Amino acid sequence: MQLHSIACGNFKLDGGAMFGVVPKPIWERTNPADSNNRIEMCSRSLLIEDGNRLILIDTGMGNKQSEKFFSHYDRWGNDNLNQSLRQKGFHRNDVTDVFFTHLHFDHCGDGVIKNSRGILEPSFKNAVFWSHEDHWQWATQPNLREKASFLPENILPIQESGQLKLLKGADFMMKNTPLGFDIILVNGHTEKQMLPVLKYRDRTLVFAADLIPTVGHLPIPYVMGYDTRPLISMEEKNQFLKMACKENFLLFLEHDPFNEMISLQETEKGVRMNEKHNLASFF
Repeated sequence: MQLHSIACGNFKLDGGAMFGVVPKPIWERTNPADSNNRIEMCSRSLLIEDGNRLILIDTGMGNKQSEKFFSHYDRWGNDNLNQSLRQKGFHRNDVTDVFFTHLHFDHCGDGVIKNSRGILEPSFKNAVFWSHEDHWQWATQPNLREKASFLPENILPIQESGQLKLLKGADFMMKNTPLGFDIILVNGHTEKQMLPVLKYRDRTLVFAADLIPTVGHLPIPYVMGYDTRPLISMEEKNQFLKMACKENFLLFLEHDPFNEMISLQETEKGVRMNEKHNLASFF
């Protein structure tokens, strides 16, 4: 097995929304805001090269939306999925599996593109797309709170293509999945968010997705205003971080532009970052 970090693009989000009830003077110590109160974010995917399979975890938001849509997210930098795949020696058509942690637009948007005729179609022609059965239903029949994050144009073309497969399970840890890795299920951010747990070169690496989007979100109460069930998020984060420290997990961070992968340590204030690492140089 070989793991590759894939840079899908950078954007900004409102810092208050990203930290919920935590006051700005506190969260700004780790995530400084610009004059519009926005903090820098990234979309970082993980590519798993395993035998004949090439599995991509999340895709970033893509570029098919309107300029008005993107004006809310103040994209910055030049990173994109195509370029990052090419730098690793791959093309979208090489990908055999696309695994979605969840279907918010910044995690799945680049899974669907508009072709030359303006028709929406999956952007990975040879891939199986994986989601959780309960989350798929949650996303295709969205609640009012999350409706703006679940965009039909990002989701329905995958089902219509026949390339969709749905996973089932309700336990905190799903084992023996068809993807070849275990999955942690969490429900605070959205219903059945899936966090891949990878055994890699004598270490365990967890793709933290939106349970812990940045280093600044390690403290238990620091949960996003986007979370549908913030109290459950806190319980899940506490359970996860205890396990992560006990088993010496490495966390791969999807949204932190300055910290790709981190180790953890227990402190008087709770679990915090121990060291930051680069995936390629660490292994």
